[in-house]
Amino acid sequence: MKLLLSCEHAFPSIPKEYQYLFESDQQILDTHEAFDLGAFDLYKFLDPIADSSHYQEVGRLLVESNRSPWHKKLFSRFSKDLPLDEKKKILSEFYEPYREKVQNSIRKMIEQGHDVLHFSVHSFTPVLHGLERKADIGILYDPGRKMEKTLALKIKEDLQQKLPGFRIRSNYPYLGKADGFTTSLRKIFPERYAGIELEVNQKCVEDNLMEEKIKKAVFYALQQIKKV
Repeated sequence: MKLLLSCEHAFPSIPKEYQYLFESDQQILDTHEAFDLGAFDLYKFLDPIADSSHYQEVGRLLVESNRSPWHKKLFSRFSKDLPLDEKKKILSEFYEPYREKVQNSIRKMIEQGHDVLHFSVHSFTPVLHGLERKADIGILYDPGRKMEKTLALKIKEDLQQKLPGFRIRSNYPYLGKADGFTTSLRKIFPERYAGIELEVNQKCVEDNLMEEKIKKAVFYALQQIKKV
């Protein structure tokens, strides 16, 4: 089993030529709407155990790398009204190269005869639209894919062992089958690929740093998968 690590919402960074889009609301770039707080810190902690790793440097308020090209939220409320030719440029310069790098890494490992676990690191805001999220950690996967389900439940079991008292839920706060990068990759790689998204509650993040015990627990859980 090879481990590919990714982080689609690592930074809120906006290329200089598009920063004018945020002149009226620059503070939004410091919030959960712009990036996943603590996710890149966790990604860096896990990186030594990965066989391949990729992170997106451009913020999702320009283009959402975890959405398919047809998705209505591919471009944010700040970028959705850009001219079509400008959107195509953004896709060709920032969106497509990132997704192609991940896809090519997976293809290479599968062609070498390996199964691949793609572990995508995310975090979520504790309260959304006035509703509290009822979990500390979520593990997103497609229950209809046998290898993926087996790996996800093993990761959940190991995390619960290391984090007693934490609320760890499957396919929460989002469904693993909903549109996302892993969802599209399952169609490209129907065999030997498992795409699992980790979602950590941002109440476990301070100064953009993930709680140490969570980082160690996730590292341990992935280490057990690598041993299989």
